[in-house]
Amino acid sequence: MTIPAKSVMTTDLVTVSPETTVAEAARRMLIHHVTAVPVVDPDNRPLGLVSEGDVMRHFGAQFQSKRAQWLRLLAEGETLAPEFLAEIRLNKQHVREIMHTTIISADQETSLAELADLMLKHGIKRVPILRDGVLVGIVSRADVVRAVVEKLDDLLEPTD
Repeated sequence: MTIPAKSVMTTDLVTVSPETTVAEAARRMLIHHVTAVPVVDPDNRPLGLVSEGDVMRHFGAQFQSKRAQWLRLLAEGETLAPEFLAEIRLNKQHVREIMHTTIISADQETSLAELADLMLKHGIKRVPILRDGVLVGIVSRADVVRAVVEKLDDLLEPTD
């Protein structure tokens, strides 16, 4: 029996727009306990994906480049300007600047086996599921593993 994506996909999606700040995207991932969010247009068509790793790389690079300046100013006993502190606190960059725009997607009838093959072949952790080009769900590696375990449990369950 083939298990289609629509039977295992998450449909209660957390999405962001390209204009969402990187800080807000990170906040949404934390609040909703997800490791990535699709970036969509107003019609819910996928434009990209931004993950925890993208956010970490972004903040790491942003703060690393300013670190030497901060250390020099602090070592010299300088008071940091309010604008400088605001820049540290408020990330003004947008998701469009760090998102991955190559999207490996599937439709809702794609089998679980095909989804697993896509994930392995492309080294990805999740596959957006589309219907007529519109995002309707997402299947993660955890969804695939959960479905396999449930199927195994069903097969191993004793019948009376």
